Amino acid sequence: MNILLIDDHILFAKSLEIAFEDYPEVSTFRSVQEVAHLMKMIEDKQPDILLVDINLSNISEQDGLIVAESVSKKYPDLNIVILTGFDLPVYRYEAKKAGARGFINKNVSPDQLLHILLHIHAGCTYFPDEEEEIEQLTEQETKILQMLSDGYKREEVADTLFISKRTVSNHIQHIFDKLHVSSALEAVTKGIKLGYVKTYKQS
Repeated sequence: MNILLIDDHILFAKSLEIAFEDYPEVSTFRSVQEVAHLMKMIEDKQPDILLVDINLSNISEQDGLIVAESVSKKYPDLNIVILTGFDLPVYRYEAKKAGARGFINKNVSPDQLLHILLHIHAGCTYFPDEEEEIEQLTEQETKILQMLSDGYKREEVADTLFISKRTVSNHIQHIFDKLHVSSALEAVTKGIKLGYVKTYKQS
């Protein structure tokens, strides 16, 4: 099995390389820290698995989900796996949309990681701890949910977004329906858990 990793932390990449040296199932392991070089590396080395971190802020303006989607469109048969510390349901959902076939938390052991990658290489997918299906919130709904978390009243949301109170109420009801909740407090709590709500006030 040939593995290629794109990650902006050289130390993590080196640690993974050393760990995989103990496993004969891994024929080659390579890493790249330049998004601009990724497509050529895939074309030249033809990996079986591409591991992608979500946070590539040190090497790219794009996050790993966008990179994964671009790669998936060009190489639809490549097994793309998100390997990240950002383990939230909303990211798993976005990873699936981007064409990834797996989503793995970086806290796994090398043995667990290899086991999962072998299954994906064999044609399986891996998205752990999948909960009830949550319909994706729209950009406007996400913004409103964040404002509710920040303490905005419905009237203030309406004034800030230049929409009517009725429209705000409709959006909030859609949020409740999608998150399977019945109150603003429940929506905010679930929004934090799912990664929609930041736990600091936006400036």
